[in-house]
Amino acid sequence: MLNVKLKNHLHLHFLVFIAGFTAILGEIITISAVSLVWYRMLMASVLVFIYIKIAKVNINISPKALLRLFIAGVIIALHWITFFGAIDASNVSITLAMFSTGAFFASLIEPVIYKRRIIWYEILFGIIVIIGVFIITQSEMKYITGIILGISSAFLSSLFAVLNGSFLKKHTATVISFYEFLSGVLFISIYIMIFGDGFSSSFFNVSYSDLGYLFILASICTAYAFIASVHVMKVISPYTVVLSYNLEPIYGIILAVILFPEKEQMSAYFYYGALVIFTTILLNAILKNIRFLKRKRS
Repeated sequence: MLNVKLKNHLHLHFLVFIAGFTAILGEIITISAVSLVWYRMLMASVLVFIYIKIAKVNINISPKALLRLFIAGVIIALHWITFFGAIDASNVSITLAMFSTGAFFASLIEPVIYKRRIIWYEILFGIIVIIGVFIITQSEMKYITGIILGISSAFLSSLFAVLNGSFLKKHTATVISFYEFLSGVLFISIYIMIFGDGFSSSFFNVSYSDLGYLFILASICTAYAFIASVHVMKVISPYTVVLSYNLEPIYGIILAVILFPEKEQMSAYFYYGALVIFTTILLNAILKNIRFLKRKRS
């Protein structure tokens, strides 16, 4: 049993590392954020569909469930577009620092979705997170577009995560992922045809290196990561999973500083603000665990 738990803990941290590496791929890939997400979700849809056929997974769902998953697919598509757009407008460090504010948004969204009371320390931590963002903003005003996109991405990610938590009670991760990815592709396709230049030859003029990175992004960082994270949660508590994923921005920023030292060199105030945000998020997760254990004992 110990070996199984150890393997799953190592697997979990590998998944967190992959999540942090996603931002690195966003920096390397040269196509626009909208095109990037379209390719990512299309490739991921195909890969998950292949898995469905091999594993013989039943994907039949009701029209009502399909509509809900379509909405969630649109949200995750917008989350990824704003995420990679933030990287284009600023850099990996700014984007991941802003993305870490997602826990604050989740604390506001969860009471609405699950109809529970807001906990006092969530509001306190939310205020501290805002102070952290303010410290970063004061020293990095040149990246204000990236900061706004990063915060928007964090909000959409939190909304998506809370909605997906309710979906997992009725459907498998594979089914959820498949329909959400397909929905995202459909949504972005409609957007490109109405507001973009359509699917012209230039849209499909993607370099071999970009295609290679997109395949890594779609296969390892998307299809595999989505399904594997749910399997890990069968052995490891949700608290441990959430706490571990809070390390994603830290892993990503460390990788970015190593790989892109010139672009990722930030002012001291950025790191002060980022430290305030990361510490607050970790404290929030720890207090949630204490609260959870007290409820379990009573």
